[in-house]
Amino acid sequence: MEFSTQELAKYLRTIRENIGYSIYDVNKLCDISPSYLSLMENGKRRPSPVILKKLSSIYHIDYNDLLIKAGFSDLIEDEKKSKIKTDILGNPVASVPLLGSVKAGYNYLAQENWIGTVDVETSLVGDGKDYFALKVKGDSMAPVFLENDIVIIKKQNDCENNEYAVVIINGDEGTLKKIKKTDNGIILQPLNPAYGPVMYTKEEMETIPIIIVGVVKQLKREF
Repeated sequence: MEFSTQELAKYLRTIRENIGYSIYDVNKLCDISPSYLSLMENGKRRPSPVILKKLSSIYHIDYNDLLIKAGFSDLIEDEKKSKIKTDILGNPVASVPLLGSVKAGYNYLAQENWIGTVDVETSLVGDGKDYFALKVKGDSMAPVFLENDIVIIKKQNDCENNEYAVVIINGDEGTLKKIKKTDNGIILQPLNPAYGPVMYTKEEMETIPIIIVGVVKQLKREF
């Protein structure tokens, strides 16, 4: 809802006072002159979007909401657009965490376990919150997945037959394998013929345990 100049002045003054800032404190924090602040809080000057952005930061309030209250609703879409990250082709992308390994028993997506981030098209991952990226280790999945390839994984605890999934075995580091489902359990199938498949019964999946944490949705490779 748009505020009148007087309503906006009272709103901003109340927020400042509730936080415990003086006009001079605000001046020091975001370099708005005391005289401007005084005129603004007395309803004699309507703040500009630039001033509102500074205030939203130190008052810890939503900038877009403040734009609406100040009568600048038309700027909100521009503000949203300015925050959209794009790749070199102009496609919108979201950053997902890149992990060197995945293990059970702790929050593997905690930020301290990241080795970086990867930008992925939002057409695939949306805002990215349900995805992570993993750097491939070893050659068991060659020639499709090579060492140091990056795979984009959707977080989920099950997969379809013949999908590529990240599986944690007995709490150790996660492994990327092709999953073949049987009536009795699952087979973890490498693609490299130098490695053999490993089968686990449904009982073993529970007791070892065998945990699926995500499914491959995209492969990224640098040449």
